[in-house]
Amino acid sequence: MKEIKKILGIVWMLLGLATAYFGIFELGIPKFSSGKQEDLVFGIIIMLVLTPIITGGLLIFGKYAWDGEFGD
Repeated sequence: MKEIKKILGIVWMLLGLATAYFGIFELGIPKFSSGKQEDLVFGIIIMLVLTPIITGGLLIFGKYAWDGEFGD
């Protein structure tokens, strides 16, 4: 079971990195360059609020799973 938790820890950390890339380069930056006000507000919310919270949560959860902090 501990090996599965370590493997899933890596999976969570990779998902955290993938959400950082997706939130910044696929959702955030294109909304800034569109020129519309509603896209600018959405881009700010994605880049400054949602992406750090989601990415940070996945990375921290993955680190704890990798370190074996969760009891059996």
